Amino acid sequence: MPDADSARATAREAIALLTGAAGFTEHRSPPRPLPPDGPLGWAGYDAARERASARTGEEESVVYGTGVVGDRACVLISFEFGFLGGSLGRNTGDRLAAAYELALTRRLPLLALVATGGSRMQEGMVALAQLQRVAAASTRLRAAGLPQIAVVRDPTTGGGWATVGAGADVVLALPGAQVGFAGSRVRPPDADPYAYSAEGQFAAGQVDAVVPADALAATVTQWLRALGPHEDLPAAPVPRALPTAGAGTGSAAGVGTTAGAGTGSAAGGGAVAPLPGTGREAVARARDPRRPRAEAYLADYFAVRLPLHGDRSGATDPGLLCGLGLRADGQPVAYVAQCGTPTRPAGYRAAARTIRLADRLGVPVLTLVDTPGAANDAEAERTGAGAAIADTFAAIAAARVPVTTLVIGEGGSGGALALAAPENTHVTVDSYFSVIAPEPAAAILKRPPSETGATADQLRLRPQDLVDLGFALSIVG
Repeated sequence: MPDADSARATAREAIALLTGAAGFTEHRSPPRPLPPDGPLGWAGYDAARERASARTGEEESVVYGTGVVGDRACVLISFEFGFLGGSLGRNTGDRLAAAYELALTRRLPLLALVATGGSRMQEGMVALAQLQRVAAASTRLRAAGLPQIAVVRDPTTGGGWATVGAGADVVLALPGAQVGFAGSRVRPPDADPYAYSAEGQFAAGQVDAVVPADALAATVTQWLRALGPHEDLPAAPVPRALPTAGAGTGSAAGVGTTAGAGTGSAAGGGAVAPLPGTGREAVARARDPRRPRAEAYLADYFAVRLPLHGDRSGATDPGLLCGLGLRADGQPVAYVAQCGTPTRPAGYRAAARTIRLADRLGVPVLTLVDTPGAANDAEAERTGAGAAIADTFAAIAAARVPVTTLVIGEGGSGGALALAAPENTHVTVDSYFSVIAPEPAAAILKRPPSETGATADQLRLRPQDLVDLGFALSIVG
């Protein structure tokens, strides 16, 4: 089914796109009779509902029930845009609340296929108040550790976007869909239409992925596998070390070495790079452009990666990768990985979001630390660097799931420590961690640049120093 057609598919066509031959079992909440022309006595409202029903074959703007996507059972909600623009009224709220309750009772993930213009004017405040019901039902599901996925179709605007859509744990969008709180008839006439599109919302960090219709079923299946629900998952295994490109020391395996050892040992007999002899050497190796970065570690670690994109506050940090992944053995692990650049406030907010989601769903977390430090420009300060870093510290401190950290490069001060797991941090042979980088340390001490190397030695930032100091559990050589 082409993307454009899928975006304006009927509620049942949207369900069939995902469930296929697995089928769908519809549920119906008992209808509550409305007074003539609704709670406001809006002239012509009954006739409009009758026409919508005759045109669509539906009794309301939402269809819900249970189904199977791929190999995963879930509760599905699908909006019928042809029924009064997929708008939310009192009876719509009844169906939505019943769908969330069904997911809660059966302990199933909730998958919402959203296409709505917002709240129903003809029911006034009675319609608008349904958003509070949806929010409460969503909160109960979240507290029970059950995941919520939204697929936003064309269009998804108003209160439906601000509750069922944007309120989900993972938000996927069909290409070209109109997505935004303000609908096309109420936004400023000179507003940039890109800001109200699926692609624009992705660029602003409000949507996790824009997924073509022909890839949607497979993508949702992978998300359902990753999100669970799960019980008693083990901690994330420590990634194996990756060799530095062009290094003459051979390929390293993921074997930990003890503090003070001159070399690690590699599975299969391959040689491993020796530990750095000095602090300045450790810093140089961590800054070596040939050293493997987060992308290489994640590609080696996961069979499938499902990115979580953006901070949900209008920004993204391309230097920080977040998401959930499936290892070759099928175990889900959430990941937060720095890519060697100064981490921006948006990155820390995305990291905290990912860690809290994983904690709520019972998924272990892996963090890869590699940053010279937090971004320190004026824009970073204006956008809340301190608060974002503090929130990341808090997310890890509060996590009930196991968090595992591997330092793969630079560990620059608090901007790196915010992503490090207390008592479960490991380091590679080409990494360092320091209270402050050697250059600013020398500057603060009013030392000439020629003494930067000696300052690095004093800081005891080498991998073996970090084990001796009790900060790191092992060296992955």
